[in-house]
Amino acid sequence: MAEDIGAEHQGEERRIAVEEVDGVTPPARARVDVNASGVPTDASEQPAPRKRDYLDGFLQEKPAGVPAGEPGGDVYEGIITALREIFDPEIPVNIYDLGLIYGVEVTDGHAVVTMTLTTPHCPVAESMPAEVELRVGSVPGVGHAEVNLVWDPPWDPQKMSDEAKLELGML
Repeated sequence: MAEDIGAEHQGEERRIAVEEVDGVTPPARARVDVNASGVPTDASEQPAPRKRDYLDGFLQEKPAGVPAGEPGGDVYEGIITALREIFDPEIPVNIYDLGLIYGVEVTDGHAVVTMTLTTPHCPVAESMPAEVELRVGSVPGVGHAEVNLVWDPPWDPQKMSDEAKLELGML
């Protein structure tokens, strides 16, 4: 049954056709049945029940632990925390956020820190690597610490974290 409903809209009349129905038959659902060997079957064959082994144990499985020397591990994060406690004497920002640390590698209690300084003529060029070695060596789980001081690639202000840039008024 269809009827017109009139509506006034800024001086012009609009008509909308409305049709009432008792119900709609849902469309047929697509389905492909497979037998036990994974081969599609036709509708006349009895489909094999699907095994749900692909979910067995999924929710009970615990995530794999992060090794201590990898990012996110206790030793690695302890080293990063120690590096964030060392401040550049000329710039009031820690050396990690300043971008002076190029890499941290931890293997079986041996930590290697690759770092640079703001310039080769930095007044702490002799003392800073020794302080880094001392602080990293004091992190629980680190038996031996080694510092590699490199000049390539040279440090530039783009290596600083956003927090350091904000602290120095560069953002």
